[in-house]
Amino acid sequence: MRHTDEIGERVSQHKAKAFKGFTAKYGVNILVWYEVHEERAAAFHRERRIKKWNRAWKIRMIEERNPQWLDLCETLNQ
Repeated sequence: MRHTDEIGERVSQHKAKAFKGFTAKYGVNILVWYEVHEERAAAFHRERRIKKWNRAWKIRMIEERNPQWLDLCETLNQ
């Protein structure tokens, strides 16, 4: 998870495997969850909190909002 001002661009970079790391290594190429924050500091704080969660908590958070694990990339401009 990473905060960004241009999430659509960031998703495109991940889909193109432009960065080495977790997403390229494991073939992660869909956006299943995101949050919008008014201030960068709030997004950064939330990201840091979520990174400390265990995997089960993160999966539960995704499945509560996106039970079918749909690619939310298409919803970014709505």
